Amino acid sequence: MSTTQAAPAAPEEAAPLPMRRSRLHNNERRAGIGFTAPAVLLIVVFLVIPVLLSFALGFTNARMGSMENPGFTGLTNFVRALTKDPTFWDALRNIAIFVLVVVPLQGGLGLVLALLVNQKIRGITTFRVVFFMPVVTSMVVVSMLWKFMYQKDGLINAITGLNVDWLNETHTALPAVIVMSVWQGVGFQMILWLSGLQSINHDLYEAASLDGAGRWQQFRNVTMPGLRPTFVFIFITITISAFSLFTQIDVMTNGGPSNATTTLVYHIIQMGSSRGDVGYGSALSLIFFVIVLAVTLLQRFLTREED
Repeated sequence: MSTTQAAPAAPEEAAPLPMRRSRLHNNERRAGIGFTAPAVLLIVVFLVIPVLLSFALGFTNARMGSMENPGFTGLTNFVRALTKDPTFWDALRNIAIFVLVVVPLQGGLGLVLALLVNQKIRGITTFRVVFFMPVVTSMVVVSMLWKFMYQKDGLINAITGLNVDWLNETHTALPAVIVMSVWQGVGFQMILWLSGLQSINHDLYEAASLDGAGRWQQFRNVTMPGLRPTFVFIFITITISAFSLFTQIDVMTNGGPSNATTTLVYHIIQMGSSRGDVGYGSALSLIFFVIVLAVTLLQRFLTREED
């Protein structure tokens, strides 16, 4: 009786090393595309397309609810904003004042608070939480509370002994909004400054102290150079945030009295949403974008690193 045995299968020949690396690279690339595709899709749908559409509508006479198709009007909306719309110039003046006051004031107070809470004393965490609490509170809620406090029979007049209708007088409305905005946002700047302070190597302070440097000299020669990256970040982010002032105005003053607190963002939303003049509102948005971009580039140029 004869038996037949199957011949052992030959081992599979391994793929060449360059081919395996190429296959691995392709798999990683497909995985990367799969992970980033949802985010890219959302950015394109909810950011890129609306921005491009807004820029395009700025050159048309589009109106919300109109049955007619928007027509191309060239630079008419931009000429209207610059020559026939006094509210635009009031809004530009108000937001310029707001930015020029809030940026240094909020940034400076945030640095002072960060220096105070950067101490190793008992209960310091409580102070950090107290200073940061307004930041996590809704701006609408904060604005409503301050609106009550600014009334003639409110807390501000009760403390100061004055009889001022803060939000209904043209010379006090904008300063009142500025004070509230600085108070609400200073805690966030404090946290940013504090993170910068704690990233500075403590050995530098010990070396400066051994060299006989006092507290002011340590602050000027160690702390300030160490905080330069934080300063640039805070400087630019506060400015952009200040330019986008809207919620406080919408809740507290509605742009009044007599356009004393109207801002560009508030004016844009009034034109585009409330009055339905989408084309003109889009043109204002494009002007606003150019202003913010120019200011940001100027800030970046002034705070650039020198070789």
